[in-house]
Parts: sequence; C-alpha cells; structure tokens
Amino acid sequence: EGMTPPQRILFPPEEICMDWQQRQRPGPGLRNMGSTCYINVILQCLTYTPPLANYLLSREHSQLCFQQGFCMMCIMEAHVRKVLRSSASAIWPKAVIRDLKLIGEEFEPDTAGDAFEFLCCALKAMQKACLSGSSNLDISSQTTTIVHQIFGGLLKSRVTCLRCQAVSDSYKAFLHILLDIKEASSLTAALEDFVTPKQLDGKNCFKCSKCEKKVTISKRVTVHHVPKVFTVCLERAADHTGKKISTFVEYPEYLDLLPYMSDIAGEPLLYSLYAVVVHSGDTCLDGHFFCYTKASNGLWYKMDDESVDNCGIHAVLGQQAYLLFYAR
Repeated sequence: EGMTPPQRILFPPEEICMDWQQRQRPGPGLRNMGSTCYINVILQCLTYTPPLANYLLSREHSQLCFQQGFCMMCIMEAHVRKVLRSSASAIWPKAVIRDLKLIGEEFEPDTAGDAFEFLCCALKAMQKACLSGSSNLDISSQTTTIVHQIFGGLLKSRVTCLRCQAVSDSYKAFLHILLDIKEASSLTAALEDFVTPKQLDGKNCFKCSKCEKKVTISKRVTVHHVPKVFTVCLERAADHTGKKISTFVEYPEYLDLLPYMSDIAGEPLLYSLYAVVVHSGDTCLDGHFFCYTKASNGLWYKMDDESVDNCGIHAVLGQQAYLLFYAR
C-alpha cells in the first residue's frame, strides 16, 4: 500500500532470522586507531544486530559477490566473522580504516567524526554493494535488499490543505529516524512529537493542487511500515556551532511502535533494545563515543574501544543516549 509493488525481490524477507543462530560470549574490543571511536561503536552495534550477523556469518554475500575492489558488504562480512570467531581481547578494524574514504569522503582516519554520520554512510555503502550487478531497478525493488529488509521501513507524509481540506499522501523509505529532543524528556515523548501534525505557513507554504494557490497546510508524518530493526538518533546538536543538548532522555528496554503508525488498530508492535551509542563530551565537535550491546548470550556489555565489560540493564538504561537500536 502506498508504494508501487517491487518488480523484483532481491532478498526474500522470510529468510531473515531475528534470533541468534549460535550463543556465545561477546567478541573482542576494537582498537582505537587515533580518533576512530565513532567508527568502533557503529561496527560493534552492527556486529550485534542478530539478523545482520546471521546473514554475514552465512557468507551468502561473498560467495555471490562479483564486485571488483571496494565492497562494504564483503568488508562487514569479514569483520563480523573475525569479531565473532576471535579469541583475542582486541583487534584492529584495519579494512574499514583502509577504505574509510570510500565509505564516506568526509571521514579522515586521524580526525574525529560523528557516529550517526558514519552509520548512515556505512548503511548506504552496504546498500550500494547489495545493488551492485543489478541495473535499471525500480525504486521499490531497490528497497528489497538485505539492508532494507532489516533496517528499512516506510514513512507516510499526509498533507492537508487548511483552506479546502484536500488531502495528499506521499511515502518515503527510511533506514533510521532522527528525533528532535529539545522539548522531549523521553523517547516516547519525542516519537509523539514526531507524529504530531505540524502547521506550515509563510515561507513554508505549499501549493494546493485543488485551490491552485499557496496555502497554509497541516503536515503529519507517521510510520507506515515498521522495520525489523528500528534505529533512532536523538539529535543532540543544538545548532550548527556544535553546542550539545545534554539532557537525559529516558528510553525503555521494550518499545511499542503501534501508537506512531498510520493505522493504530491492531496488536502491539513490540521491540527490544539491543544496542545504545553514547557520546560523552561538552560539545558535539569533540568528546568520545562508547556503546552498550547485548551479545548473543543475552547479556549486556559496555564496549569502549578495546575494553569489553559485563554490565546490567540499569547501567544501559541510565545513559545520555545518542543512538538507540531496537529489534522486533
């Protein structure tokens, strides 16, 4: 509904396994190669994303990959296999650093970067790798890769003309959601604000196709299709100067996405928290990233570059979170 059906399914959603296929203690920490903590946290969160790890451990991608040179899926496959099979206490994520410029040209190995920006670029590079060798695909088919089947959902944007009440809907695929937390004390309050209709007038006016003139509109964005893994960034940059919003935003271990859907009838859509990225520092332009992830043995660990330490859920839920990863 809302989108043209895909002409081709690149990865069948029924083949995605949300539960770990093998249970073990967590793998090693990742050495910081100068200013690479922002890379390390994303690599750890992706490594402990069960459906992605299951797929990468199966080596299905590399066995069929014909890409010459840089392939982000092959890099991630090698990395995840190394981490989850290694008995070392810490390893170097060398391949990722070697190809950093190909993942995102704004990144430099010896310059601090942002974890959310790195996540966006890593997912984009993985998506590009999944589409390699498939040309002339329609937009809907492009959202059937393993990347979109795990992280992808659909947002619905409903615009209502406040003059003639004409309604128009549009849809957009997403891999992550950015939430404004200036007024929010909790994740659920930020999500509530995200789906609350906003009135747009003045320079944000919209031309109504029925009235044929610029009018004041109401715009409401809702989640139309939920992803298997729901990834949220709590926007901590107050403005472009790097000032940081340091408020504590409460977030639950279990989240129901049903209240934020286009259609709120039906069973709860329950998600379980499995990874949290934290930024410590007074401004967004400096500081340090570390993360908490839930390993396949069901236990939580604080992962701070090369150190991996056991911890409890109370420590996990008490952080000044920047990124939150929830699995269906």
